[in-house]
Amino acid sequence: MAADLPYAADAESPLKDAELAVLRTQYESEGSFVGVQTKFNYAWGLIKSARRHEQQLGVRLLTEIFRDHVERRRECLYYLGLGHYRLGNYAEARRYNDTLLENEPGNLQALSLRGLVDDKVAREGLLGVAIVSGVLLAAGMVGSAVWKGLARKR
Repeated sequence: MAADLPYAADAESPLKDAELAVLRTQYESEGSFVGVQTKFNYAWGLIKSARRHEQQLGVRLLTEIFRDHVERRRECLYYLGLGHYRLGNYAEARRYNDTLLENEPGNLQALSLRGLVDDKVAREGLLGVAIVSGVLLAAGMVGSAVWKGLARKR
């Protein structure tokens, strides 16, 4: 990722509980007539939460906005990508973010998020390879010990 890109600041900075409470209160006060902007603000706050179940609710609310309000799709794409990134759903994060970048190839936040997703996928991929290698090595050592034990008994 280029050093001059702005960091996708929303990716790692959780919202304070008091700030989220303000958004929740506004959302709940509107009841069944909740406005799309209020719903979007609350979803944004939920995605920035440190709690997984709140992040999931944020993604669900943004998905509803994306589906029901065509005029709001563009602004939902980045936050859906961000929400899925925070949840560890990297394929979905990449899908939403790439859709945004197809339409706005110079979007610096989306470019930054792409870098974060790619880095995380690479890191977790290497971790997965290391774990599998360790398991295979351990299995090989156990198998070798068993084989040597069987050979001595003969």
